[in-house]
Amino acid sequence: MRYLHTMVRITNVDASLDFYCNKLGLVEVRRHENEKGRFTLIFLAASKDKGTSASSRAPELELTFNWDPENYTGGRNFGHLAYKVDNIYETCQRLMDAGVTVNRPPRDGNMAFVRSPDNISIELLQEGDPLPPAEPWVSMPNTGVW
Repeated sequence: MRYLHTMVRITNVDASLDFYCNKLGLVEVRRHENEKGRFTLIFLAASKDKGTSASSRAPELELTFNWDPENYTGGRNFGHLAYKVDNIYETCQRLMDAGVTVNRPPRDGNMAFVRSPDNISIELLQEGDPLPPAEPWVSMPNTGVW
């Protein structure tokens, strides 16, 4: 058995790709347009996970865009997506500079949470040992929910 992907539904392809690729740093690895089914599937991978062939594909995030508008509500049975990052402080600062709200700041030098344009909660974890606590992160309050 091998883990393949997690699917999340999106309502705006451009906003979602801006968030997941331009801001979060994932890479689009393939896309499937299905005219008969009226949907688009966009597969993303973290740069360190990106495989070179179908047999070596890393776990992916599948963004599903249904061409006919739908309203999606988040369920508590889905918690969050999680990614390791090289530097939690630099990643959170880059996201904030790009207009992303850091809902749970990395006060501990280890963990933060942000949300996608469709309110999917994303956990960011420091690669390796936690960084030493530092300002402005230590003093930052939580914003919203994650």
